[in-house]
Amino acid sequence: MSEFTYSNWAREMEVYGYDSMVKSHCRMCHGGCGVLVYVKDGKVKKIAGDPDCPINHGTLCTKGLASTELVYHPDRLTHPVRRIGPKGSGKWERITWDEALDTIAERMLRYRDLHGAESVVLGYGTGRENEAVIYRFANLFGSPNVLTAGHFCYGPRIATSIITCGSNPIVDYENHPKCIMVWGNNVVISNPDCYKGEPFSLALDEGAKLIVVDPRLTRAAARANVWLQLRPGTDAALALGMCNVIVNEELYDKDFVENFVHGWEPFVQRVNEYPLERVEEITWVPRDKIREAARLYATIKPAAIQWGVAIEQQINCADNDRVLMLLMGITGNIDRMGGQVLFRPPNIRNVGQFGAHGMLPREQRDKRLGGDMFRLASRFSIINPKCVWDAILEEKPYPVKMLFFISSNPVMTRDNAKEVYRALEKADFMAVADFFLTPTAELADIVLPAATWLEMDYIADFWKRHGYILPRRKVIQVGECRSDHEMLNDLAHRVGMGEHWWDDFEKALDWILEPAKLKWRDFKEMDFLRGEVAYEKYREEGFSTPTRKFELYSTVLEKMGYDPLPQYRETPESPYSAPEVYKEYPYILITGKRLPGFFHTENRQAPSLRELHRDPIVEIHPDTAGREGIKQGDWVVIESRRGRIRHRAMLFAGLDPRIVAAQHAWWFPEKKDPGHGWAESNVNILTDNSYETCDPAMGASSVRTLLCKIYPEKT
Repeated sequence: MSEFTYSNWAREMEVYGYDSMVKSHCRMCHGGCGVLVYVKDGKVKKIAGDPDCPINHGTLCTKGLASTELVYHPDRLTHPVRRIGPKGSGKWERITWDEALDTIAERMLRYRDLHGAESVVLGYGTGRENEAVIYRFANLFGSPNVLTAGHFCYGPRIATSIITCGSNPIVDYENHPKCIMVWGNNVVISNPDCYKGEPFSLALDEGAKLIVVDPRLTRAAARANVWLQLRPGTDAALALGMCNVIVNEELYDKDFVENFVHGWEPFVQRVNEYPLERVEEITWVPRDKIREAARLYATIKPAAIQWGVAIEQQINCADNDRVLMLLMGITGNIDRMGGQVLFRPPNIRNVGQFGAHGMLPREQRDKRLGGDMFRLASRFSIINPKCVWDAILEEKPYPVKMLFFISSNPVMTRDNAKEVYRALEKADFMAVADFFLTPTAELADIVLPAATWLEMDYIADFWKRHGYILPRRKVIQVGECRSDHEMLNDLAHRVGMGEHWWDDFEKALDWILEPAKLKWRDFKEMDFLRGEVAYEKYREEGFSTPTRKFELYSTVLEKMGYDPLPQYRETPESPYSAPEVYKEYPYILITGKRLPGFFHTENRQAPSLRELHRDPIVEIHPDTAGREGIKQGDWVVIESRRGRIRHRAMLFAGLDPRIVAAQHAWWFPEKKDPGHGWAESNVNILTDNSYETCDPAMGASSVRTLLCKIYPEKT
């Protein structure tokens, strides 16, 4: 720790009379920032960014700063409870941890005996870094069914990058990209996965050229050298059009293409199917702008693509991810300093090893729900949520009887929310672990009090691909709250899996760190551990793909029966694919805009964060608002073929008049009825989850782009 840093935190301790300061690692969103946590009288009094952390360099977002508002919230669940009365009654009784875990264990064993381990589905949401321990539990129990957001969030990036180039290519902001293309991502707000907004902003300050691909005028788009305002859902066509320019103007990296790619000739044939005239017609982006962006990205080195979940939550999910990686590859920006790097993790046991994926019997793996439909997803142990709802509601292909959701609120976050709600109502038994009684938890039989990041020891960023791991140190204990890792370690012993688990979870951390010759007690004294950094490793090692090359033409997808080259599919609900629907629902609705204070369904209880966003907002172009009789601040109805919700109107000229943009994951904790207004403004009331509308390889649902009508709410 530098003298400057020491003097700052020491001064804080002296001036404010704090008892101690603990260095830890925030997990209020995807970001994972280093923090200094100040404690007095056993309570957290202040949280600040850690200047010595290589991830965030002392910066911290509103969510991290507001952590204590959630930790000490009066409505926080601090002990296990059991529902009394019917589902959704809102009546609970306090029970002990032993009672709760014994009941869950008894149900799990009962259903395994009667219906097979596959009848028990575990699930987790985004952000708690519990995926490894949940998969370990499910795999050793014998269930192939773990319900995650992985079918349309980050999972597709990992799956497609592994089959294309061996690992997820991460922007090397540390070595100053000269050109950055931001694609369907708002990094300065969302801090997605391996990234923070701070190094991106610094790169722009240092003169990097900026291309932004987004239907909305974001802060980054306003700063861009080229803004490509595409029609929502047409990302693959736009990227293939850019490839067309780069190939036909010979702007590609000839050395890389000649020596390190597989499938150049068929790739060239494919991109020639996307001349700019066709791409302009599909995307609504002028061909001259597409050409300008392609030339800029291909000729300024090093260049990087900062892309996000928006391109994964649509029917072109896998191809969107793949074609952006192909842009990186053909321009020679893959594994290049300042470009997109395949970072190596530290020498530890990785998430896959901890998750015990190899210990799930083959006969159980073959029972994975949806595995025969979404084969790339199944290869990475990912399932489509509708497969679970069908197995509950229709008992096809077999019955699912029990759900155990950890840090997940699928009533709000999964498409076709009405069907989700019906399935959770019908499930024989459901347990939930969370911080609050969410709309999903209100349908459970038992709810367990989960620990926040301030209440656990863990190896932070264990699952990421940026090459770092950092110690998350426990600072406080609140009530009877327990980490997901501890509760599953305890439950594993109760269902007969103790030989594969530990007496206490600190020994599990020791096991993860063992290859590095470290124990948790050693690692928690360190600031971080980083894997070896090297560039252009493919020149000596090749890529870890079947051909040992960067696969433009995917041999893995070919063997699975999919098109081995990226293509564009028209979105299931658009003016072109559904013209009759478009007559009644004349606007394209996009969803999922990120907000600075919220993390999906979380944080609406925190006063300072809710003050930033009091109501759900739908953005409408002023011309559209005038046509529909809508004024600024009006409550309006947004309606699709599947239902209707209400949002408050915000007039915004930064989008096409044919498009409206709504926020996602809205519920109202302040409403004390058991449902907390789950259906009032939940955008997933409007979305579709039919299999035909999903990405054929990953099962990603088309939640980002659909057709709607919008009109003033009657008073």
